Amino acid sequence: MTGQRAEPSPGEAACDGCRADDRPEPRDAEQETARERVNRRWNEILQETRVAQTGVQILFGFLLSVAFTPLFHDLGTFDRTVYVITVVCGASATGSLIAPVSIHRFLSGQRMKDDVVEVAGRLMMCGMVFLALTIGCTLLLILRVAIPDFLGGALAGAVMLWFGLCWYALPLWLRRRAARRPDGDAL
Repeated sequence: MTGQRAEPSPGEAACDGCRADDRPEPRDAEQETARERVNRRWNEILQETRVAQTGVQILFGFLLSVAFTPLFHDLGTFDRTVYVITVVCGASATGSLIAPVSIHRFLSGQRMKDDVVEVAGRLMMCGMVFLALTIGCTLLLILRVAIPDFLGGALAGAVMLWFGLCWYALPLWLRRRAARRPDGDAL
């Protein structure tokens, strides 16, 4: 077969000289193959994980250094307890958000990408809960030092409520709204 190019496989670009990263996006959800869908979902999880991992790792590093500051020894029992909970939540968030990478590495080539994507998505949600708790507890610690106890707790609680609305309630509301929409109305 000199000079002839084989037909592209599904998901492969139909042009000569295209690299893998130049492949066009799937036509639309109805025409997307199962393999294209799981690959797209995996790539989305990777992008989301990169954003969340960076934030949690910076915050966790900051939290670890706090115990070695001179003012840490002046903290009361309540603040030390909140600090310990904060560090444990930060470590748990880090573990949950990095776990998909480890799972993927261990299971690579085992033809389990559907399972990996499903578990990775759940670990991401778990990691985001721990990240929200870490941020809320960190904010509580900082605000208890900066302003009177009740106001600091109220502000930290308000921020946690905002996180709950933005990170969980809004996506769930959008999912329910989309589920009620007739198929023809989807964009």
